[in-house]
Amino acid sequence: MSTVIIGDIIGSRELVDRARAQRLIDGAVAKVEADAPGAERVLTPTVGDEVQGVYPGLAEALSALTLLRLALPDEVDLRFGVGVGPIGVVPSAAGGIAEGPGWWAARRAIDTLHAKQVRALPRARTWVAAADGAMDPLAVELANAYVWSRDELISTMSERTRRLAYGRCLGSTQAELAAQEGITQSGVSQALTAAGAAAVVEAFKQLRSVV
Repeated sequence: MSTVIIGDIIGSRELVDRARAQRLIDGAVAKVEADAPGAERVLTPTVGDEVQGVYPGLAEALSALTLLRLALPDEVDLRFGVGVGPIGVVPSAAGGIAEGPGWWAARRAIDTLHAKQVRALPRARTWVAAADGAMDPLAVELANAYVWSRDELISTMSERTRRLAYGRCLGSTQAELAAQEGITQSGVSQALTAAGAAAVVEAFKQLRSVV
């Protein structure tokens, strides 16, 4: 059973420099994979404004997306459909085509997220869905409760605070982060506390503990 991710760029048609946006996304994806490797297939641009990737499990996928959301600069933002289920490859003259219930679930998840962003959850950036029989429905609901809360916190953080939270997720001390940012340790502490970053960091560590 795999966990697949389909992501798309929010407001891609309004971007002044689409090529720069793609470079920023590619750089953030590479940074996350270098700092916390775990993807079976790293998030890769496909067609238009989409990226797709594959992870061995839901914990790996959600922890990677936490880091990616923290790593992305203010200039670009993505939303993600996460699908759990079996996947396969259909041979074709142009090469293998990714196919299967896991991909269908991810597509359903991102379509659901589009609708919910318009109405009740404008700061949501992630949705989880599972193929029939691939996951306990309660577990899917719990996963979505987690990502809603995480996204709400991350979506209100400044770019600097996201960098600080990223560092804390990977074990950097507040003193180390202060030196990197050229601010005081108390400044780091205040920024993280005001943003509720401790909840994001601790949840990330819990996810990584089951990987």
